[in-house]
Amino acid sequence: MTPQKLARRSLQTRLALAYAAGIYAAGVFVVVFVAVPLASIQAATPNGHSSSSVITETGPGIGLPQLLAGSAVALVLLIPVALALGWFVAGRFLRPLRAITATAQIISAGDLHRRLDLGEPTDELTELGHTLDDLFARLQASFDAQRHFVANASHELRTPLAGLRTLLEVALADRDADTDTLRSACQEALALGEHQERLVRALLALATSERGVTRWDTLDLAHVVEGVLASRRDQAADRRIDLTEHLTPAVTTGDQRLIESLVANLIDNAIRHNHEDGHVEVTTRTSGTQVALTVTNSGPVIPDDQIQRLFQAFQKLGPDRHGSRDGYGLGLAIVNAVTQAHHATLTTSARPEGGLSITVRLNRP
Repeated sequence: MTPQKLARRSLQTRLALAYAAGIYAAGVFVVVFVAVPLASIQAATPNGHSSSSVITETGPGIGLPQLLAGSAVALVLLIPVALALGWFVAGRFLRPLRAITATAQIISAGDLHRRLDLGEPTDELTELGHTLDDLFARLQASFDAQRHFVANASHELRTPLAGLRTLLEVALADRDADTDTLRSACQEALALGEHQERLVRALLALATSERGVTRWDTLDLAHVVEGVLASRRDQAADRRIDLTEHLTPAVTTGDQRLIESLVANLIDNAIRHNHEDGHVEVTTRTSGTQVALTVTNSGPVIPDDQIQRLFQAFQKLGPDRHGSRDGYGLGLAIVNAVTQAHHATLTTSARPEGGLSITVRLNRP
């Protein structure tokens, strides 16, 4: 017999004994506090005599010895009845719990698509079942996303590794290779290595963002944006993209490194997925109990039904959005992870003329 069955039967036994004890205690209460006092009541016989009065006599009630004997027999017979009723009630009470345990064992064995679906009646156990169903659904989504992420990360890392190996094999196979040829091969190998390094940094940033906020600092979002824009102006100028800013003080709390990563990825995404003579506009403002960061950029037209997909790891719309080798489809996924870690809200809309407008709202301290 498995430990689970022993535990289940032990719980049913304890509940059955508790219910039986309650039923038996009710029977004893009835005998002691109701039947015994009634048995002591006998019909009264008047002692006075009168010519005008009528003497009535009533026989005695049930005697106390007879009542006690009958009550003792009834209490003995009540024991198996109480145990049977207690066992039945405990079994009915534990039926949803058994269904939860059995289904949870199946799900833990690897079938994450199963659900409890307890249905009616609605009580504490069915509410527990609904909560577990929601938990299983989130676990399934998390495992699916993890498998998808690992598969995509493996593919992205394998591509530059394969290119690097091919490059080195070709260079080694050429016995007549001169210094210039080998130098060129080394430069290409370094470029592939830098590509891998950037990808690993992006993966680490995503993992750090998904881990959550470990410290809360007070910072001005406008100062963070100023620092990021200062380091991106040359890159924007090379692509002939106009950077404009409308920054007002926007004090918030959070992990400064993660918020800097959020701002950097928003601006990098706006520059990378743009076109020549395009523009990027960055705005910070305070509204009520929140501060807002808005990044608006020109670029290709994006269908509305594809916007949410861009915030998943390694998701790309097409080659026209990734003209360079800098994009891995991780920038907006990092933005989404940092937003969730700070319990902030993220709003995205596609501009009719092309490009995106993304707003992140964080709480004020």
